[in-house]
Amino acid sequence: MMRAHCMSRVWRAPARLIVVFGLLLNPLLVSALDVPPLTGRVVDLAHVLSGQETEQLSDQLKTHEEKTGNQVAVLILPSLEGEPLEAYSHRVATTWKLGQKGTDNGLLLLVALKERKLRIEVGYGLEGTLTDLRSARIIRHEIVPRFKAGDIPGGVRAGTEAILQTIDGTYQAADDAPRRPAPESSALQYVVISIIVGVLAGLILSQGLRRARALLGAVLSFMVAQAASIAWGVAAAGVTAVLLWLALSAAGGRQSRRRADDWSWYSSGGGGWSGGSSDGGFSGGGGDFGGGGASGDW
Repeated sequence: MMRAHCMSRVWRAPARLIVVFGLLLNPLLVSALDVPPLTGRVVDLAHVLSGQETEQLSDQLKTHEEKTGNQVAVLILPSLEGEPLEAYSHRVATTWKLGQKGTDNGLLLLVALKERKLRIEVGYGLEGTLTDLRSARIIRHEIVPRFKAGDIPGGVRAGTEAILQTIDGTYQAADDAPRRPAPESSALQYVVISIIVGVLAGLILSQGLRRARALLGAVLSFMVAQAASIAWGVAAAGVTAVLLWLALSAAGGRQSRRRADDWSWYSSGGGGWSGGSSDGGFSGGGGDFGGGGASGDW
């Protein structure tokens, strides 16, 4: 009994400290900014949009959702109240569960007026289309200039339209003007260089099958030659693939004859191998990744 009483006295002080720290942390937890309810495609808690503007924007997002299945929502806050922008934006998007299950094609445009910050939060399924770079361009070219001029509704409208156009593949920022086609002589130089690079890469870098090597060389040739034009890139890729296939086919014939000689040596008792795999049935689990999008301020 004495030993139990002494042990209780030993743990009494740490227990009190735990209680004190819990009481100190509790106000911080309580003061965390709650996620507002999803009352519509546009949730304007700062009341910067008129009723007509909210209705028009909501109809635009509804039409896009009916056409593509993508769910895009807008949240305008008076303040983040000390919450980190990226963490809170992600919490809102996941709490609202924007996008379809299995396709994750949701998106959130969040604006915090007091902090003068905004973020485009992109779901997994749209990250390939609305990349971080494209999201940043929309913020930089469409939203921030209007916000700086005091036109919050105009910035929200322009940003939303640019987001939808990017998903549809029709948006082009001001600094994304088409490149001028290269002169004919310069284009030919690109093609020759690209073919040389592609052939050497296919012969040296890849250790796979002939098709893999030819594909690798063709891709590299296209990447180099497309600086002149897409057509030149396709042409260079085709020439590279043919050259690699011919070269590797000839090399493959010599390797086949060499393998036949080796097999005769193995079958005669000179050597052998054991079957099976060392991976033990290992395979990927199909994990997901998040955090796509971009942030900005004005």
